[in-house]
Amino acid sequence: MARKEFGVVGLGKFGLSLASSLMNHGQSVVGVDCDPDKVKAASEILTQAYQAEAVDKVALEQLGFPELPEVIVSTGHSMEASILITLFLKELGCKSVTVKAMSRDHEKVLKKVGADSVIFPERYAAEQLAAKLAVPGLIDYLPLGTNVILKELIVERWAGKTLRELNLTNSFGIQVVAVKTAGEKQFVFVPKADQPLQKGDVLAVIGRGENLLDLQF
Repeated sequence: MARKEFGVVGLGKFGLSLASSLMNHGQSVVGVDCDPDKVKAASEILTQAYQAEAVDKVALEQLGFPELPEVIVSTGHSMEASILITLFLKELGCKSVTVKAMSRDHEKVLKKVGADSVIFPERYAAEQLAAKLAVPGLIDYLPLGTNVILKELIVERWAGKTLRELNLTNSFGIQVVAVKTAGEKQFVFVPKADQPLQKGDVLAVIGRGENLLDLQF
């Protein structure tokens, strides 16, 4: 995976967690915050961390944020700050700006000043938790459409049959993306269609929740 450079404006709980996760994925992250304690903590984790007022357009330009391919703005509870920073970044030519929003009205304003993407972390976390509580075996709730999920199925009734014979895509509207043989620790992605399944095999399947809830497998 090619190394990419990200900018994170605002190194509070969400901003620093996001930046740290990007670093764990092998990416390069430049962070900025006006709080010296947050910058000190971030400097031990990130590629670079600067103390500056991000609502200062000149400071953003001098720190090179407009040249970064991806910038995420997470400025706590200050709607005004996030709107101004987004506006300045887009005016300075930043290609992609993702902003954390606090309300639908906030989202509307952010999009009007040029935000490329707007996120609601708390709402996303709530949706993930609700989906996992409602759908046993859920791996992930995917933002690919209404109620699209990635789920684990443990083979019982399908033992001895191949994926080609089961024809799950046409029969149930789901797709098997990986198989983990009983006793193994790793999934095999893009599984072979003609290999018989065994009891206890784990299938990672993608599809709509309503197609998976009552499936007998």
